[in-house]
Amino acid sequence: MGSMASGKSILGILGAIALVVMLTACSAVGANPSRQLVKQAIALELSQTQQLLSQQLRLDLPPNSLTIHRVSIEQTTPLKIEDLQAYQVRGTYDYTIKLPTRKVTQRQNPFEVYLQRQQEGKTWHLAKQQISENGEPIWVTQRIGYD
Repeated sequence: MGSMASGKSILGILGAIALVVMLTACSAVGANPSRQLVKQAIALELSQTQQLLSQQLRLDLPPNSLTIHRVSIEQTTPLKIEDLQAYQVRGTYDYTIKLPTRKVTQRQNPFEVYLQRQQEGKTWHLAKQQISENGEPIWVTQRIGYD
């Protein structure tokens, strides 16, 4: 009877160890970017576009005039960018822009962002593919935050 009880406790301990190993592996390797991180990436892209348009149209919009709402992630696809884990994230979002005389809200805007997890696994970069001077596609990244 004593050996049966010790056999059950050994199985319990082995099961607990296996569970901890599986949870640790899943969280380290397969951690998708969070909704908050995706929202930061969208906000960065929109603010850069807003700055460019403001300069070209000679508008004087305040830097915090854009707010992102209701980010809905519809697809997250893992890939590699420059040998680092990355994700192509697609979905929709709403935004509100404060103009001098009114607020304008746009709903269900589609987005596609590429997010690259850095080597240490703590920081994320927004990745954009551009064409280099010699015509070759290259990835340009910009740090957006922690997850």
